[in-house]
Amino acid sequence: MSAVRPGMPGATRSCPHCRNTILDTASVCPGCRHHLRFDAAAGTDLQRTTSLFVEGSLRADRPGEAVEYTMVLVIRNERGEEVNRHVVGVGALEGDQRRSFSVSVETNVVPAGKGRRR
Repeated sequence: MSAVRPGMPGATRSCPHCRNTILDTASVCPGCRHHLRFDAAAGTDLQRTTSLFVEGSLRADRPGEAVEYTMVLVIRNERGEEVNRHVVGVGALEGDQRRSFSVSVETNVVPAGKGRRR
């Protein structure tokens, strides 16, 4: 979990359904897509947008040979320093098998003044 205090931008909590670490402001878990809140505060997702979306696919090129893959997600800060690295999945493709992958980054605007220290 985050070292950021609850109520501050970037504060996190654990999803009660899938136990993924999610933003404290989330009304829907991005991992399991379960709804977490139905109150007025859940309206903050109205400002949520997809800022980045990348999609691609892999296929085994040579019949009779297997191709292994590892999907790694790396997050870096403004100085290029690695903040987080996570192996998302691994596998192998044979024959005419194919896998498609997509990565998306959602952003949510935090209203001015919310979460500021007093």
